[in-house]
Amino acid sequence: MLAAEIVLGAALSWWLGPKGWILPGVLILFTLYFFRNPERSADCEPEDILSPADGVVMSIEEVDEYRFIKGPAVKISIFLSVLNVHVNRVPVEAQVEYIDYQPGKYLPAFKSHASEINERNYLGIKTLTRRPQYILLVQITGFIARRIVCWSKPGDHLDQGERFGLIKFGSCTEIYLPRGTEIYAEKGMKVRGGITVLGRLTE
Repeated sequence: MLAAEIVLGAALSWWLGPKGWILPGVLILFTLYFFRNPERSADCEPEDILSPADGVVMSIEEVDEYRFIKGPAVKISIFLSVLNVHVNRVPVEAQVEYIDYQPGKYLPAFKSHASEINERNYLGIKTLTRRPQYILLVQITGFIARRIVCWSKPGDHLDQGERFGLIKFGSCTEIYLPRGTEIYAEKGMKVRGGITVLGRLTE
């Protein structure tokens, strides 16, 4: 995308002179801002659940998760605007057990049914705590977001807060936790990936 913006700027500058770089220049600056990837660390315990994404908590609900946890779970949905950092991070130290990419539509990510029909990627992890537990992370595209990137594969060991993927341009990230998990997050809460503690695993 950045290369296309540079080519556009060169073409417009040839036609309009230096003014031709104004719009491409704004697009280039926005692209660089959007793909920022800051270093982060959190002062937390191994059982603490770090937010997998920046954004706002849209909902917290008890559900039955049949795909990976295969039982009762708590789902926390986080909406990311185009101004948020879009790198996804692992909430706890874990091993990747499951990945499943599903093509789909591109409804606005804040729609309640977007998680069921939009393009999405599932990442199932098993914690390395004393009693292993299962957590499912879901990357969901939105109206603007049109590409999901996941750098992890089954068998990978991921440290707490480690980057595992990216959703490009506005999206939603969901985290499914075992029922009984102590939840600190609240609806409407602003969170930061790899920093904000959403809850705590219980033994």
